[in-house]
Amino acid sequence: MADGYALPRQLNDPDRLARAVRGRTLHGMRLLVLAAALLSAPVLAQATAQGDVAAILAAAGPGTRFGLMVVDDGGRTIAEVNPDERFIPASNTKMFTTAAAYATLDMQAPAGTGASVRLEPDGRGAPGVVLVGGGDARLSSAPDCAADCLSTLADAVAARTRIVGDVAGDDSAFPDQRWSPGMSWNNIPTRSGTGVSALTLDNNEAVLTVTPGAAGTMPAVASDGYYTVDNRVLTVAGAKNALSYDRAPNSRVVRLTGTIAAGAEPQRLRMGIDDPAYHAAWRFAQLLRARGVRVTGAITARHRPLTPADDPAMREGAPAARPPAEPALATLTPGPLAADVVTINKTSQNLHAELLLRLVGARDGSGSIADGQAQVGAMLARAGVPRWAYDFSDGSGMSSYNRISPRGAVTFLRWVAAQPWGAEWRASLPVGGQDGTLARAFRGTALDGRIFAKTGTLNATNALAGYLVGASGRTLTFAFYANDVPQDAGAAAVMYKALLKVAAAN
Repeated sequence: MADGYALPRQLNDPDRLARAVRGRTLHGMRLLVLAAALLSAPVLAQATAQGDVAAILAAAGPGTRFGLMVVDDGGRTIAEVNPDERFIPASNTKMFTTAAAYATLDMQAPAGTGASVRLEPDGRGAPGVVLVGGGDARLSSAPDCAADCLSTLADAVAARTRIVGDVAGDDSAFPDQRWSPGMSWNNIPTRSGTGVSALTLDNNEAVLTVTPGAAGTMPAVASDGYYTVDNRVLTVAGAKNALSYDRAPNSRVVRLTGTIAAGAEPQRLRMGIDDPAYHAAWRFAQLLRARGVRVTGAITARHRPLTPADDPAMREGAPAARPPAEPALATLTPGPLAADVVTINKTSQNLHAELLLRLVGARDGSGSIADGQAQVGAMLARAGVPRWAYDFSDGSGMSSYNRISPRGAVTFLRWVAAQPWGAEWRASLPVGGQDGTLARAFRGTALDGRIFAKTGTLNATNALAGYLVGASGRTLTFAFYANDVPQDAGAAAVMYKALLKVAAAN
């Protein structure tokens, strides 16, 4: 029998059961009662879970719009709330991006994704240096870098020449789409909204360190010099810090405001980079100078404008144009993409998710967002998710244009679980009470170590979807969304409480 219930041998024999009932034997009636009890157990569990969820969500107060679907390991619905309405999924979007990578790419590093460097004549004597990005998200210039290091490319240039002209950062492997449609402009100065580029370095972040002085004085600010700092922070007595920063788009002046406590530890502020290719070239020139290479020219960036040809619908099945590859002086080989999927899902890394979407799109297309979304859509079609159930505009979930229905998400998650790579992908999800963005959630509860799910948080939005192990030991698949959450309310705790009830009843 389905749903994990095993009937006694007699109850699996319809003729024997019928004879017993017709004869109204005591044994037959007992079998009939037992059959009714066993057959109703799933229904009772479903009714209990549905009623508990309804009561918990009702107690959350007005305003929030919830969507939920939970199914058991046989696909039977356990609880549902607005399962076919569409919701903003926030970082739940990363589930679809990372699964599309597994479905379409070699999860070792695809060929051509590593950064490279070449020398080219510039007509003025000294060769120009071109630093080329291939979509790798993990290129690093940290002093303690051990793999995928920008210093390796700088060493190659220094071994060939002691003088260079211009230093250019080239991110034309992907069209110039640094921000996705529907991302809030106020996120641009932050690391959550940093520019997306095929030439990515140090997570496309700049770090400022603010160290308090004596009360009544300005704190000291240390940085690598990429940004000019307009420091308007005041050191104050007490223990509370209230630092903030802002920057106009494409400006390299950061204004720091607020206060820092006199006894506070130095505060690290991580902010976004608007032109990652330029920033990478700027940093590369620093590394060249440190190796005794004289840089006589300018720091520049080379971008590829987005055109209609970057949309697969406009190409109508024609292959994307690819410029011929230039011979490189040195090329880096990034680590496995599977390891980066763990980073993306466990820590909800926005930039890496966006780059992964573009890598997915570059397999058969130009590396555009539209090409990536075409691959995501093809995967969801194979999974049986109807087209009306979703719309995506980015790979990370920062876009407010993204939509998914709970039923669509659950259909997708059950399909993933059946794929040869499904277990490996599931292992990349945060684990309740254990790690990632769920490290503090569910700790000490019945779902500690027994819920594996992707979180999502955006303005007025909370999301959680994945798998949990119920009290029976069976694995349940779920998708839970809260949209339009009032500013004075929090939906996450309510959602966690509801899932604990569902798990307890199943």
